[in-house]
Amino acid sequence: MHWRELPEALGLTDRELVSFVGGGGKTTGLFALAATRPGPTVITTTTKMGRDRTGGLPVLIDPSDAEVAAATEKGSIIVWGDADEHRATGVTVDACARYLDLVDTVVVEADGSRRRPFKAPLDYEPVVPPATTTLVACCGMAALDTPIREGCHRPERVAAIVGAGVEDLLTPDRLVQVLLSTEGSAKDRPLSARFAVVLNRVRPEHADLVTEIRERIHTVNGSISVIALDELTPAELPDTVG
Repeated sequence: MHWRELPEALGLTDRELVSFVGGGGKTTGLFALAATRPGPTVITTTTKMGRDRTGGLPVLIDPSDAEVAAATEKGSIIVWGDADEHRATGVTVDACARYLDLVDTVVVEADGSRRRPFKAPLDYEPVVPPATTTLVACCGMAALDTPIREGCHRPERVAAIVGAGVEDLLTPDRLVQVLLSTEGSAKDRPLSARFAVVLNRVRPEHADLVTEIRERIHTVNGSISVIALDELTPAELPDTVG
């Protein structure tokens, strides 16, 4: 699936606070929604982001709600609580909810993975705003069938959830266990929020793996969207990704 189809695949409606958790695919998702949603989008984080991850969008640091409202009259923006030369820190979950009163779409990076393709959270992770309407769990296909220690952030947590060792492979079955676990990717999901899984950087040779993952998830819960996002070349990325 092409990134431009992501909003429809997620079933997004008029007013959405979309929170991304997990591993690879979060940044693509953030900017894909900003590029495709009607009207301006506020992109933010409740954790940390790389200072360079602006996609060319205007950045507001610790703004008032009035400043956010004024800036979004001109288009999508990024909002951070603070930033130094390398890292940007997030805003509060209450701020995320307030922004949803100002624009129709707020997109939140609610988790960090140190650029690993998959992860399981620690006790204080993720930081999902209670106002989230759609929770998206991301996994890069590079994590599949590689040792948990190599492909995952917080490998000990992943291994503990599935009852394996960190040197064992992350099989489709083990991936699905973590994705659906309330100690894994579904941790702190608001009860009213939709839940979706994005498999990122999917290549043609991954077709059987994607089918197996989708079938395993739908056996447990058929209402969960499982989205296979194509591997993108730089020319295919949204202009805002850079």
